[in-house]
Amino acid sequence: MEARELGRFGEERAAHYLRLHGYRIVETNYACRLGEIDLIARKGRYLVFVEVKLRKSGDFAAAREFVTRGKQQRILSTAAVYLAQNETELQPRFDVIEIYAPQGEKGKITINHIEDAFS
Repeated sequence: MEARELGRFGEERAAHYLRLHGYRIVETNYACRLGEIDLIARKGRYLVFVEVKLRKSGDFAAAREFVTRGKQQRILSTAAVYLAQNETELQPRFDVIEIYAPQGEKGKITINHIEDAFS
């Protein structure tokens, strides 16, 4: 499976997980000149900007560790553009969803949702 297909698979799994947990997906793959946000969802008083990280395993490092300071800054800047274009009274929050898929899309996957991951 190509990297782009794997990314799409991970984002679809993450969106499904969020829906099961009461979130409503507002946008997928929002992009501007500053960067991209995998998923934007809302739940309660939050507008949640979600970075999805898919890995075969966490043996080398946890998937969340690949969301570097630089990546966080790009997500924050991209979210600022989104919020400027889409006024809301919801509180922004930045989450990371780790997906571990040892056998790709054919096997069992594990999902770890880290709320407020940039704090």
